[in-house]
Amino acid sequence: MTFTWTAHRFAGGALALDVANSIVLRFDPERRIDRFTDVAALDSFADAANRFGAESGRFGVLAPVAAENRGRLLRLREATDRHFRAEISDAGRPDLLADLLEAIASVLRGSKHQGGRLSLDTATAQSALTLAANSEPDRLKICPNCGWLFLDRSRNRSRTWCDMAVCGNRTKAKRHYHRNREEAAS
Repeated sequence: MTFTWTAHRFAGGALALDVANSIVLRFDPERRIDRFTDVAALDSFADAANRFGAESGRFGVLAPVAAENRGRLLRLREATDRHFRAEISDAGRPDLLADLLEAIASVLRGSKHQGGRLSLDTATAQSALTLAANSEPDRLKICPNCGWLFLDRSRNRSRTWCDMAVCGNRTKAKRHYHRNREEAAS
């Protein structure tokens, strides 16, 4: 099955969150999909982040992750997800922050510029470090529809879904369907 990265896949608002969101239905073992198990999808992620990512201009044109650094990126992805989910739930744990910082350091120690371009793993580490250092916990949220992490950059911090066009519409359509079904039953 071929997979194409779309703008919706970059709804996190930060590269580190978009990388963490590369696992679809993370907490549903029956339907969980890790998009990075497909090497072609992982390799094309850097190009898609250049086109769709909220931080696309910040790092210049990203290069794919070198084969020897893929494991580091995956460890960083998991540490990012664990740390920021704990931050959102007000269960900030120093051990998870330490894990995140160690994963960031590991990526940065092994980073290489590829043809003058920053690699995806290095840019992700920098993005995660920026989020950890400057995070405003009330701006970090979890989408109630898909479970993805995202930054709420709205002025009044009232954003509910990672992407209104996808998750917001699905939630509203589901609510409408159930409301009409209940009315028809009564």
